[in-house]
Amino acid sequence: MNFHREPNVFVSQVHLKVADLNRSITFYQQVIGFQLIEQTENKASLSADGKTALVTIEQPENIRPKQPRTTGLYHFALLLPSRSDLAKVIEHFIKIGYPLQGASDHLVSEALYLADPDGNGIEIYADRPSTTWKWNQTEVVMSTERLDIESILAEGDGKPWSGLPSDTIMGHIHLHVSELHKTEEFYCKGLGFDIVTRYGGQALFISTGRYHHHIGLNTWNGIGAPAPSENSVGLKNFTLIYPNEETRKAAVASLEKIGAAVFQENGQFMTEDPSGNRILLSL
Repeated sequence: MNFHREPNVFVSQVHLKVADLNRSITFYQQVIGFQLIEQTENKASLSADGKTALVTIEQPENIRPKQPRTTGLYHFALLLPSRSDLAKVIEHFIKIGYPLQGASDHLVSEALYLADPDGNGIEIYADRPSTTWKWNQTEVVMSTERLDIESILAEGDGKPWSGLPSDTIMGHIHLHVSELHKTEEFYCKGLGFDIVTRYGGQALFISTGRYHHHIGLNTWNGIGAPAPSENSVGLKNFTLIYPNEETRKAAVASLEKIGAAVFQENGQFMTEDPSGNRILLSL
């Protein structure tokens, strides 16, 4: 998983707002397989290795249900170490009868899609070896095909599911945005990402280090979609990891050059994309 370490810039964790903290803790432990590493009255941190938080869930006061047709989270994506790990997850979902929203072969990866109790989208996937990815110059070839579940299950090791593997990481995040022109400028000229795939005029996939994508951006909720209210279920923020202070400072300077606001909150650099999605710039 060299695409998620220096010198690349990548997503390390997401912070979600939920309507019922205890319900969400139960879901993320029993259905997804996270370990609970920290909990307060209104917040909990979830980890695959028992140390590093990948997802933080928070129940704000006066929380409102997820608002349709707004910007924000489409899904966050948990990257498993291997195809056999994906087989275990499939067996687990079959056993507990949890409904999936989709299952796709993207050529570069194989993925399952579902949602948490509040409708926050989740992808759980395994990458195909990067040596098998096909590129048309700077664009990676991706598709959405039927997932060969039988083939994946054949790679299972027969051991029972016992939660997420400890080396599961946050593979990418996919966001609803209100438009793509300023969004492309913000993420590419500002944050330093490269476009690796365009889907017509409705979606961009961007990465560093020639990963198939660290971030997906789409306008599928409509051009000009508004940001959700502050106390709505959904994405609070996500964290980008920069390899060192020099590259982070360069990103901050680039953001300010294009007119994007950068501010500090609790000692962390934070910015907002043109659609109101908040991003922590970390090391």
